[in-house]
Amino acid sequence: MAEEVEEQLRSVNQELLQVEEQLEQLLERQQMLLEQQTELQCLLDSMCDSKSEHANTIGQKDDAADSAKTWTGTFPWDKEADSALLNIFGLSSYRTNQREIMNALLSGKDVVVIMAAGGGKSLCYQLPALLSKGTTLIISPLLSLIQDQVMGLTALGVAAAMLTSVTSKEEEKTIYKSLEKGEGELKLLYVTPEKIAKSKRFMSKLEKCNHAGRLSIIAIDEAHCCSQWGHDFRPDYKSLGILKKQFPKVSMIALTATATARVQNDLREMLQIRSCVKFVSSVNRPNLFYEVREKSTNTQAVISEIADFIKRSYKKKDSGIVYCYSRKECEQVAKELCLQGIGAAYYHADMEPNARSRVHHQWSSNKLQVIVGTVAFGMGINKPDVRFVIHHSMSKSLETYYQESGRAGRDGLPSHCLLFYKPADLPRHSSMVFHEHAGLANLYSMVRFCQSKRECRRAAFFRHFGEQHQDCNGMCDNCALGGDIAEKDVTAHAQSIVLLVKEMEHCDKKTTLLQLADSWKSRANQEAQGRADIKLVKDLKKQEVEQVVVQLLLDGILKEVFQHTAYATNAYVALGSLWQSLIHGKRKVNLEIGQRSQGAGIHVGNSLQAILNTDLAKELDSLRDSLAQIHDEVFPYTILSSQQIAQLCVQKPTSLSQIEKILGRRKTELFGKQVLMTICACLAKTPDANAVSGEWISPKDATDRMTHQSAKRKTVLNGPRNSAAAKKQKQCSSDTCKDTIAKEEKSDQWVCIEDTASEDDDFL
Repeated sequence: MAEEVEEQLRSVNQELLQVEEQLEQLLERQQMLLEQQTELQCLLDSMCDSKSEHANTIGQKDDAADSAKTWTGTFPWDKEADSALLNIFGLSSYRTNQREIMNALLSGKDVVVIMAAGGGKSLCYQLPALLSKGTTLIISPLLSLIQDQVMGLTALGVAAAMLTSVTSKEEEKTIYKSLEKGEGELKLLYVTPEKIAKSKRFMSKLEKCNHAGRLSIIAIDEAHCCSQWGHDFRPDYKSLGILKKQFPKVSMIALTATATARVQNDLREMLQIRSCVKFVSSVNRPNLFYEVREKSTNTQAVISEIADFIKRSYKKKDSGIVYCYSRKECEQVAKELCLQGIGAAYYHADMEPNARSRVHHQWSSNKLQVIVGTVAFGMGINKPDVRFVIHHSMSKSLETYYQESGRAGRDGLPSHCLLFYKPADLPRHSSMVFHEHAGLANLYSMVRFCQSKRECRRAAFFRHFGEQHQDCNGMCDNCALGGDIAEKDVTAHAQSIVLLVKEMEHCDKKTTLLQLADSWKSRANQEAQGRADIKLVKDLKKQEVEQVVVQLLLDGILKEVFQHTAYATNAYVALGSLWQSLIHGKRKVNLEIGQRSQGAGIHVGNSLQAILNTDLAKELDSLRDSLAQIHDEVFPYTILSSQQIAQLCVQKPTSLSQIEKILGRRKTELFGKQVLMTICACLAKTPDANAVSGEWISPKDATDRMTHQSAKRKTVLNGPRNSAAAKKQKQCSSDTCKDTIAKEEKSDQWVCIEDTASEDDDFL
């Protein structure tokens, strides 16, 4: 009898082995199919997108005349557009795709614009709005952005208004009269998506405006919020599909800085603009330096490192942003930075709207150096001269990080994007995003970006957004800082960790990432029990153990499972679908180990930056600060952009007519006399001190703006052509400037060989 039972047991054991082998084969097959599925889906998205792009480029298929249409030719509004560009916005030329987008929109087409931060998206609907009869409606998700843009446009004499929670009853009444009866001139009206979704009164007024032929354009800003596949989906954006149904003849433009092929297709469907013209610019921001640093487990040490970085790398006038994971962290970091001598304030959704607005205004006016915010401060930052963006904790996706870090350097000057990362940050992020569409997949892509010590940081962006790889030119830590980075085979360590998880699961014991690392490290104290993995445990530091666990999660060997409690959602570590392949030696796990030097900051200069360090530039910078204080509702960068200051320093105009060629008519009327007086006074005091030698490469032309690169397109601005002109300039004084202003001399002392495109990002 016993022999029969033993025989049956052997048979069962043998069959179990066979089943395990079959399971391994099935799991390997599953992994292969999953990889193929991902590749094929990406290919399909790409093919669909290419097909749509081709169709949209030539316009609607049934419009034979439109098939040969291009958006770079001559159009009836060219002269009026060029005049408005200079005289209202103070810009001397367009940036990439801006003219083409405007032409398509004014031709009655629906348009989708994918353009990196600082590329000038806002001008793509603001300028057409001024050239159109009636009102342009702009839907934007953030009150701060709406306030900034309305304030800036109003300062330029443009009839702009907003309907938001802070709009007074009197203003609201005036706006509704304009929509319904056409009373007064209203060129641009800003609203939030909630106004479309929840205000029947507003939609009624909008219908009357359209019926009277006064609704000219509808613009959807931050359009990626329409898609559940996007990184910042907003439910109220789903209601915007009604706009095209109700106003089918009104041209619509949807704009965003980031959108994968899937998101682009999704937002076109949702907004009902399938037959649109699409313009996609490169995601590359060559003036941004990306760096990831190891984050200390000591909270105070991290804040001190941030403070030290800011103080050693930047002047007090250099603005920056620090992003934090939680509201509590925002307040703590802001408080500690202040204690360490940095002007900082926090910004998050729990604050009163007026308090948020006050902090934002102080920062935009350069009265605060640093704003410490959550993702509530993610979109809609209009300030062009942000010199650094620091992440106290990583973002929830590559798209979110690209958007947030992209708030730096919108004026084209070199800026630093610094991210602090530790593996222990993963579970608190994953417990927040696991329920979102592709939430964990997006988060894991961000973690791979942080864990990598070899791959170019930009490569991750190019891959994610389906763009061909471009050279980084040393503008990230992995490409520039180097160091002794080596790959360490930690397969045996990983096997030991996985077996520990298996043991815990067998005992029905849950473990978090940190608890797992602690439990595995505690085996070093069990040497008396003769455990075989003692050497492995001693071989890795605790944070390296956490890195190994994270790598196992990324590889599918382990997985995260989530459990809700009354107060939080906890993330636990469990066996993944591929754990057996690791245990049986069919997979390897490698870890990038090593140290690299960390400087106070990466200072890469360009000729524009050198110009902005001259005495004259500093005087003009002080002037715009003074003027901003006089005009309390206008920010310094609205009065003079960095590029306009640089042009003034290079050309050194000696008459208001010359200044108008740089600033445009509106700014010259408002500030031209003060600018001219400042230039003359500075040159009279130090006539030779501000000579600018060499060539100025406009940031617009800049895939090659760093010192070790050669410029592809150059803007050369020459000084006086003869000694007489130079002598006249040196003799200029405040008195002669006053006389110049009165007489309005007609002759130009400075000759511009080739007009430069101002990178004024005040409203764009």
